[in-house]
This record gives sequence, C-alpha cells and structure tokens, in this order.
Amino acid sequence: MSTLLPPAGAAPIVTLPSTETVHEARKRIAPHVLRTPLVELLGPTDETALGNSHAEEDGNGDASAPLKIYLKLENLQHTGCFKARGAFNALLSCDAETCRNHGVITSSAGNFGQGLAWCARNLGYSCTVVVPNSAPETKVTALKRYGADVVPVSYQEWWRTMETRSVKGIQHKHFVHPCADSAVIAGNGTIALEILEDLPDVDAVVVPYGGGGMCAGVGAVMKEMRPQCKVFPVEVETSAPLRAACAAGKPTQCQHTPTFVDGIGGKSVLPEMWPLVTQVMEQPLAVSLEETATAIRSMVRVNHTVAEGAGAAPLAAAVKGLAGRGKIVAVVSGGNIDLDTLAAVLQGEIPTPGGRPTGQE
Repeated sequence: MSTLLPPAGAAPIVTLPSTETVHEARKRIAPHVLRTPLVELLGPTDETALGNSHAEEDGNGDASAPLKIYLKLENLQHTGCFKARGAFNALLSCDAETCRNHGVITSSAGNFGQGLAWCARNLGYSCTVVVPNSAPETKVTALKRYGADVVPVSYQEWWRTMETRSVKGIQHKHFVHPCADSAVIAGNGTIALEILEDLPDVDAVVVPYGGGGMCAGVGAVMKEMRPQCKVFPVEVETSAPLRAACAAGKPTQCQHTPTFVDGIGGKSVLPEMWPLVTQVMEQPLAVSLEETATAIRSMVRVNHTVAEGAGAAPLAAAVKGLAGRGKIVAVVSGGNIDLDTLAAVLQGEIPTPGGRPTGQE
C-alpha cells in the first residue's frame, strides 16, 4: 500500500495483484472512474504498410493471420488518463484519517498527479504534486485546476523523489507512488478486466511503459485469466530504460532525451518494479517519434480521438506489426497533450517538448 514520509530511501514491498485483488479494486473505484470503451480502429492509418509487418521476423504470431487493432480509450477518463484508476484505489485503501489530517503527496510528470489531485479533491484531502520543471504547461495547469499544490524541481531531483519517496522540506504527508504501489497496480489492472469482457479472445495488449504500473497490473490479470495473451510494453527510442534493462539483465541507466512524448521514458527502470514486470511482459517494443506522431494523426483522422504521445505509442507499435497479428489492443493511456504540440503534429511536424517543431516528416 501507500507509505508515509519519512522514512526516505526505504521502498515498501510491492507485489503483483491477484485477480481477486483487482476485482476488489474494481468494486472500490467503480463509483469514481469510467468504464472506458474498446473500439476497433476504423480504417487505415497514414503509414499502414502492413505488408512490411515485423510480426514474422519477431516471432510474435502467425504472419498470415489478419490484423485487427482495437483502441482502449483511457483518454476518456475524467482527468484524460488511466491514472485515476490506481490513484482512487490507493486513496480508498489507505487510512482516511491520516490523509485528511496530513494530506497526500506524489511525484508525477503530470498525469498521475492529475489523477491523485482529482481523487483527493473528491475525498476532501489536500494534495501536493512534485513535477519536473519540463512538465507540459497543459498538465501543470490541470494540476492547479484540481486544487493541487505544485512543486516544480529539476528532472534529476524529480527522479530522486521517484526513487526515494522523499521530498526535501516536506514531511508527514501520505506519499502515493505513481507506479511502485501495490494498490495503484491493482487499480491499473482493472483495465485488463474490461478488455477481457469486451474482447475475450484478445491475442495481445500493447501498453505504454513509463514506470511499469500499467504493465504490471494488466500483465498480472492477463497471466492469470488469459495466459495466451501477450502483454507488450512500448517505449520511444529516445528514452527506453526498459530495453536497456532487458539488455543488461537488470535496471541500468540509459540516455534520456526529453521529447513531446512526455508521459513515458526515464533514466532507469525502478528496481522494485523490475522483478514484477519481467514476470508478465514480453520483450519491450520501441517506436520512433515520427511513428508516434503518425499514430496521433491517425487517431484524430479515423477514430476522431485525441491521444498524447504516450497514449499513441501503443498504436504506433501495433500498426508497425511489432505485437504480431490477430486481435491486438492498443491502450490509449491518455489524451493530455498541449494544443500547440497537437497542432504541430497535425501539420506533420515533430515538436519539441515546448510544442515548437524540429522539422518536417
């Protein structure tokens, strides 16, 4: 469960949830979050090119099987992201008196912070969110709109908060980790329950990999309820700590380049998440910024839905054939994208983190 600050540096034991635990989480959060739709990708994307699929060479299924892609629209949640599932389950699982008296705190690039702030406001708790100073203005503005106290810090300091669960100068608030928290992971696993209800014969699910909370939750449910379904985490090539960890056999530092895909990627896989995700995931996938931008445009054009970079990366991987063929679900994790960034992407540009283009495709 969630932990109090201090102590610093002492990570709690984080475990994969059982299906029973995820069902309990679903009942707990049902009054507060949406049961999001699973919809089929309506038409070809900009660069479908499925004849060049990598499915056969990667061994991810029968290359002769048809490819049907479905979108799990978590961008339709109240805060525009799946994170409210885990946040509500964490807050509803912990001591209410402690949270009411001291408030809650988290470290987040924006989306989990929004989810926690929204949940906290609904439950009458104060909320503080530590954000990297590179966080998109759209997400920072939303945090304040939900009533959170926002503490911007350098990326390095923000990452240390993720690792240590401690914030300099702030004590005694109830710390909720955005991914390495058993209750958060169980809440995320409710996504898989809904997918299986809507598409019982799903062959693969592609999820964005940020901290690993969705991968662990969805993967745990699939392993128990539909073990033949493969769960693929996806990263962007500019920041792929999971791929680096798989290559090294352990979490290791990797190059991190900030891009408009701000919801995933980091300096390293969190050590406490590594043994969890390796139990339930396939080999991680990677897509380029160009492929991610194409996926954003495609969803706008053919499914009339808006995704942020992290939410579009699973579709980019699925369309490329990296998750194999058959019935593939791409989890559209969120839609909180700066308008300037979206405008640049829709014009065929690759924007910088601030929304300015770096060039044409």
